[in-house]
Amino acid sequence: MNIKINNKTAIVPEGIKLASVAMMLQLPDKGVAVAVNNAMVPREEWATRTLAEGDDIVILKAFCGG
Repeated sequence: MNIKINNKTAIVPEGIKLASVAMMLQLPDKGVAVAVNNAMVPREEWATRTLAEGDDIVILKAFCGG
């Protein structure tokens, strides 16, 4: 199935959970926010959030600077 991750097309298995995508992308345990179809998904919901064909995922990573 096709989804978008930060504006890039990715092919993932049907019925994959957001937590599995996060693991595949090796996202850190802290400092990351994820939105699916412009709606923020709390980290505690990643394991139960099933992705669907065409979902648009945006990953934001916190960084220091000024």
